[in-house]
Amino acid sequence: MAGSATPATTMLTRLGIEFTVHAYEHDRGTEQYGDEAVDALSGGLGVSADRVFKTLVVSTGSSLAVAVLPVPDKLAVKSVAAALGASKVSMADPAAVRRSTGYVLGGVSPLGQRTPLPTVVDTSALGHSTLFCSGGRRGLEIELSAQDLVRATAATVADIRRASASERL
Repeated sequence: MAGSATPATTMLTRLGIEFTVHAYEHDRGTEQYGDEAVDALSGGLGVSADRVFKTLVVSTGSSLAVAVLPVPDKLAVKSVAAALGASKVSMADPAAVRRSTGYVLGGVSPLGQRTPLPTVVDTSALGHSTLFCSGGRRGLEIELSAQDLVRATAATVADIRRASASERL
C-alpha cells in the first residue's frame, strides 16, 4: 500500500477496518470518473459495475451531505432528501465540495473527509460481500464490506437510486 495513503485509508486503518486498495492509471482528459473506475476494475479484476459506488455530495440548502450509490445508477434526489430529513437536495457546488471534504472531484471518498458529512448509502450495497468506493484521489479505489462502509461513515441506508424504465415495467 506504499504511496496510496489518503485520509480515507488512514481512517480505515485507525478504525481497524479491513480493506484493499486498487490503483489504476487515471486519464487526465476524462471527467467521467466513475465510468473510468468501472472500466479499470471490470477489465483488471472482472468486477461488475454495480459493485463500484460513486460518492455524490449534495446540498440541502443549509448543509452538505453524501450519497453513495452504484456508478451506473442515477440519484433519486427526493429519496436522498427524505433519508436526510430535508425538504429537498441538489448537487453541491464543486468549490464547496473541495472545501468541506478536502478531496478533488473524481476523488471524493465517503471516508476520511475533512468535515464528516451525513451519509446515505444505497440499499443495493448490502447485497454485495464487498464494494468499491473512491479511495480519496482519482485512480484509487478502496474495496471493503458494505457493513464496514456504513459503520465507518455512520450512514443511513436507503433506496436512493432512480428507477430505470425497465424497473418500472
